[in-house]
Amino acid sequence: MKSNLDLVAETDGFAVKPWSSFNQCANLLSFPYDNKDITVEGQGIFTLLWRDADGTYPIGYVLDRVIDIIAALPASLTGNLQLDRAARTISMFTDLATEPERTAAVAAFTQHLREAETFPLLKGWRGEPWPVHGRRGELLFSMERAAVGLFGAVRYGVHLTAYVEDAAAPHGVRIWVPRRAADKSTFPGMLDNTVAGGLMTGEDPFECVVREADEEASLPEAVVRAGAKSIGTITYIYITDGPNNGEAGFVYPEVEWAYDLLLPADVVPQPKDGEVDEFYLCDVDTIKKDLAAGEYKTNCALVMLDFFIRHGILTEANEPQLDEIQRRMHRELPFPGPHWSNWRSA
Repeated sequence: MKSNLDLVAETDGFAVKPWSSFNQCANLLSFPYDNKDITVEGQGIFTLLWRDADGTYPIGYVLDRVIDIIAALPASLTGNLQLDRAARTISMFTDLATEPERTAAVAAFTQHLREAETFPLLKGWRGEPWPVHGRRGELLFSMERAAVGLFGAVRYGVHLTAYVEDAAAPHGVRIWVPRRAADKSTFPGMLDNTVAGGLMTGEDPFECVVREADEEASLPEAVVRAGAKSIGTITYIYITDGPNNGEAGFVYPEVEWAYDLLLPADVVPQPKDGEVDEFYLCDVDTIKKDLAAGEYKTNCALVMLDFFIRHGILTEANEPQLDEIQRRMHRELPFPGPHWSNWRSA
């Protein structure tokens, strides 16, 4: 059986030295990071760099095996490639002046890799553009959702937990829990949060949760707009496991905007777009048992633990590792984006 900390460790699996720069957002722009001793499942990583008028800064982590493929590609695909094997840094596409130019160049690069079937990761191609941000609030470029892991850039999503009040249930609540469709390309058949989805370029988190609530759970737009409450973000660095993601060992820094939704008893989520097989109205004890049994998709387990903490279900009195759990589900990420407290969209 898995402990709560085990569940967190499965999601926040990127082990780094306890550098002070990772603990203070003000220092996250400092470069270089000493990545020479970092390995992910036996592979080293390169830091993906971007440059602006104030200098160079990191935007992602690239695996050795991806570097080897990139280095062998023609210059027409790699966009002003600058590769420093001694410093373990790489930069691409920085010579292109506009976001549309960069997005087009990245699209040509990733499409080539897809057609060459270079990485199993790209078999999950979705045709959804995801953003890669700079530190001044600007969009550097967009890239295919399935390919973001090649650059180890930040990925964004939304998760909504819908629940009902029930005085007879443990802790006075029951939570709507879906089971993912058996034919999903990632984490098939596992338990999930009521609503969840990826954030495409230019999409507002709240509008994304409204859209996903309709598509996945048939929840009325008016109910979601009136009742969904933003409770902040959950952040972590996930390492793909292979069977559930298409290919193991990729670095996924992720930001999830989380929402709570108290539903009236007569509003019942229903599958709509085929991504969910069924919804269950579960009490807290059942959810705890399923979490411990590993029934939940990894990051959905984190969102559920966060709900338990905020609602007084998980406390220092019954979870001695609560401080570490909270720290690792609200991890400072070393790459820029709207998750930074000083972020101002350009």
